[in-house]
Amino acid sequence: MRHLLVAAGLMTAMAAATVAAADTPVLTVYTYDSFVSDWGPGPAVEKVFEQDCGCDLKFVAAGDGAALLARLKLEGARTEADVVLGLDTSLTATAAETGLFASHGRSPVVDVPNPVGEPGAWGDPLFLPYDWGYFAFVHDRVKLPNPPKSFEELVESDVSIVIQDPRSSTPGLGLMLWVKALYGDKADTIWEGLSDNIVTVTPGWSEAYGLFLEGEADMVLSYTTSPAYHLIAEEDDSKAAAVFPQHYMQIEVAGKLAASDQPELADQFLGFMLSEAFQSLIPTTNWMYPAITPAAGLPDGFTAPVAPDQAVLLPPEDVAELRDEALAEWRAALSK
Repeated sequence: MRHLLVAAGLMTAMAAATVAAADTPVLTVYTYDSFVSDWGPGPAVEKVFEQDCGCDLKFVAAGDGAALLARLKLEGARTEADVVLGLDTSLTATAAETGLFASHGRSPVVDVPNPVGEPGAWGDPLFLPYDWGYFAFVHDRVKLPNPPKSFEELVESDVSIVIQDPRSSTPGLGLMLWVKALYGDKADTIWEGLSDNIVTVTPGWSEAYGLFLEGEADMVLSYTTSPAYHLIAEEDDSKAAAVFPQHYMQIEVAGKLAASDQPELADQFLGFMLSEAFQSLIPTTNWMYPAITPAAGLPDGFTAPVAPDQAVLLPPEDVAELRDEALAEWRAALSK
């Protein structure tokens, strides 16, 4: 009889757990691979948010940033995503045209030095920023003590580089726009010159940076903040960002899907994303500048090598007009 009572008790407990799990709402957030890695912000964000939301926060890694938008276009209104985190302002105009996103209803004041608008003001009704940074070529200062200091110097050098595909990767798209913004109609000439320096083109940032760390190339397209990771997490000061006259900015954003079946939870998450709890995680997990500077400030390793007046950023609507032309130039040069 005792065994029967124990078995009955276990079955009751299991049934209760199943009911509780079924009653727990799930918030699905599509994001890029590195965000949910063991060293990325995803695990900590999930732990902190779930303490207050009474929900199950489910991150789904979907490649790199540009791949997120491609997946959403494919899934359409049938997508399981409630929130997408990992697009940037190079993609927001195209993302808005899909009609898949809903207004966030917020007007936050952020610490993003926006070259194409009033610093601090954020007016995009569909997408909210959570971090930002400057693209740069990262190198090992021991192996390459005198890196190129401009695209022209890079073209003239025999320095090898790894870059990302602009069709799937936001850093790859950022590089393509960086070249287009600086050189305009002569961008194809720069790409033709760079084609000899490029070792390979990877789908996303993680693959490219891994190849660089394995010694497959002298430099990799990354961020001015990437050396801070090595300095703070590994106590390794051998990595540096090559400083060019101008650097393209990236502002990463998140948005709520109009078809979400958890709109209130999605709104709660977007609010949490701009909170001290979330923003304080960004510098030493996503290794970017937070959209809102934490009360404790930034780690010492985040001294900016690039001044705000060196920043380049095309407005989202200009990107939508230039992207096809820039991509055609990129593909033509790299196919020769």
